[in-house]
Amino acid sequence: MKSIFTRLLLVLLCTGLFVPESFAIVPPAATASVEPDPATVKKALTEFRNLPRKERKARIKESRKAVKDYVKAERAAGRAPKASKVVQVIFAILVPPLGVYLHEGEINNRFWISLILTLLFFIPGMIYALVIVLGDE
Repeated sequence: MKSIFTRLLLVLLCTGLFVPESFAIVPPAATASVEPDPATVKKALTEFRNLPRKERKARIKESRKAVKDYVKAERAAGRAPKASKVVQVIFAILVPPLGVYLHEGEINNRFWISLILTLLFFIPGMIYALVIVLGDE
């Protein structure tokens, strides 16, 4: 039990020291100008709730696709927030699927392979995660 808490404390300290600036907390003054007017939001919600069920599902599907496309575009441009390489390697050793997730930025096939390998045999999962984190530039 003591070793688990020691590892957890080490991970928390390392993540606090090596977290990149892209994960920095934005001050409230910067977000105040981005938030829409509450009356506009209420009006949009009531309009959305009054739509037929099929149209609501279609709009939700469209918005999910738009978000997915936006994330892909940000990632391709190199602006997607990623954890530093040191944090990725630490998590790839301690919790391999989490290391792969931090590297990839999404849950994809590599994450699932890492999770399955880790659940079956920890060492192959850790090796696979390290290969993914260190081999992909």
